[in-house]
Amino acid sequence: MKLGRKQFSARRGFTLVELVVVMTLLVTVIALASPSLAGFFRGRAVDAEARRFMSLTRLGQSRAAASGVPVILWVDLTQRTYGLEEDSSFTEQDLKAVEYRLDGNVTMEIGATDTGITAITSDTLFGTGASASKHSSLPQIRFEPDGGVSGSSPESFRLMDRDGGSLWVGLAVNRLSYEIRNQEVQRVTIRR
Repeated sequence: MKLGRKQFSARRGFTLVELVVVMTLLVTVIALASPSLAGFFRGRAVDAEARRFMSLTRLGQSRAAASGVPVILWVDLTQRTYGLEEDSSFTEQDLKAVEYRLDGNVTMEIGATDTGITAITSDTLFGTGASASKHSSLPQIRFEPDGGVSGSSPESFRLMDRDGGSLWVGLAVNRLSYEIRNQEVQRVTIRR
């Protein structure tokens, strides 16, 4: 049996009512899922920022050991930036210097452990004055030419999102490098 052209096209398509119902269901599902998805993506921003900061500490150690020149990882909380450069008292211009901006959903605190706040001194925040870095007035981690971390470097950096979730980038127990910690690990480290 052959269908006429009008009958065939009427059976192939969707009615306007069917399309409206499907669109309504899609909008409802998206509206219900969006708050939890937004929280997930904000949490991912803290994780990504902590990993980027952590990789910059590794790069700083590697560059200091490879070049035999101190390398500074500086943090500017007012401008929401941080970066890595060779100590300017050893080189005039660092062609490999990098600078990053904190994600808009992330804030950073320096030495933000329960006990670390009281342990911060001017040397911890601003270095010992031996650095001639362009950013010497800023909090900084100094990587020595042997690849070690200077004793004047901050103990930890806390990265937080708007919902209060946080990660710490802090000195490892052996004080040779930094590591990423969550809240539970940070509490255990403080008690030691």
